[in-house]
Amino acid sequence: MIHKVQKKQQNSRLCFVCGLKNDFGIKAGFFEMDNNELAATFTPCEKHQSYPGRLHGGIATAILDETIGRAIMIEHDEIWSVTVELQIKFKRPVPHDMELKVVGRITDQNKRFFVGTGELILPNGEVAVSARGKYMKLPIDKIADFDHEKEEWKVVEAKNDPQEIEF
Repeated sequence: MIHKVQKKQQNSRLCFVCGLKNDFGIKAGFFEMDNNELAATFTPCEKHQSYPGRLHGGIATAILDETIGRAIMIEHDEIWSVTVELQIKFKRPVPHDMELKVVGRITDQNKRFFVGTGELILPNGEVAVSARGKYMKLPIDKIADFDHEKEEWKVVEAKNDPQEIEF
């Protein structure tokens, strides 16, 4: 199914998942979709492998955690999240050196916590990894000493940003 991008979310400077100046990171872009889900796109490279030609499971876990955790920002851009628990199911090998998609959503929430699910999707549309997580809602100043300017927390448009994403 094809969904329209409503808004691009911020990237930062050094975050492993979204940091645009992290030489070892995956530099994922995050997009709020018309169905209230958050989609991420990224292209892992050879440095992100475990077995030859395969994405490391820890990196698959990291992108799913970040995508589900950021989904709360669709409704509340001033609320961030801290992972409380995360369950991962590896279903298929994940290649590197090709664009991959991740989608995440909030499935339940109350004042302090939310639960979400997500999937890492292969180019052929198959789900390779799925996740379910529980997160605590917190403002960033309760999580870390975060300077928005120093961390370059901003939307960075790219020429290849999608207008719609199929998953």
